[in-house]
Amino acid sequence: MQRRHLLCAAAVLAGATRVGPARAHGGLVLPPEAPPAVRLRLQDGRQLAPAALFGGRVTAVQLMFTGCSATCPIQGALFAEAERLLLARRPAVEDLQLVSASIDPLADDPKALAAWLGRFGAGGLWRAAAPAVADLDRWLDFLQGRRAGADRHTTQVYLFDRRGRLALRSVDLPPAAEVVRLMTELAARPA
Repeated sequence: MQRRHLLCAAAVLAGATRVGPARAHGGLVLPPEAPPAVRLRLQDGRQLAPAALFGGRVTAVQLMFTGCSATCPIQGALFAEAERLLLARRPAVEDLQLVSASIDPLADDPKALAAWLGRFGAGGLWRAAAPAVADLDRWLDFLQGRRAGADRHTTQVYLFDRRGRLALRSVDLPPAAEVVRLMTELAARPA
């Protein structure tokens, strides 16, 4: 009887530790996942699906909202530094981009998104977008970007490969140099 309990416990532990897709906090997403067909409205008013926005470029995405006064300004500073580091690597940055993705599509219209980018001196590699209200839940569920409390989103950076697939989730608030390193390594991989 005791042996049977031990075998059952071992089977449960083996099932719990089985390696599968990286869905936990940080790490590779295996296999890379295509985002849902949601609509993202950019700071210039255009609406694009993630596949159109991310396709052909390695893209780093952060979640934020323009009315945030807690961690979002830190995240904006992180992307400002990442963009500065990427631009210093010229000429091989045309296939890299940064996207600040709002979690507040009601308040973050194109004007607010453009002001967000302006606040941090964003250049040509950095865009801002907000999903349609109807698409917000699907977008956050795909990214696994929800968090409880005042900051309703993670401070991870999500890295998409050139095919527009989610390939990596970072730790919370990674250093800008680490974001650039990961983007550069992902860009060096064959498409």
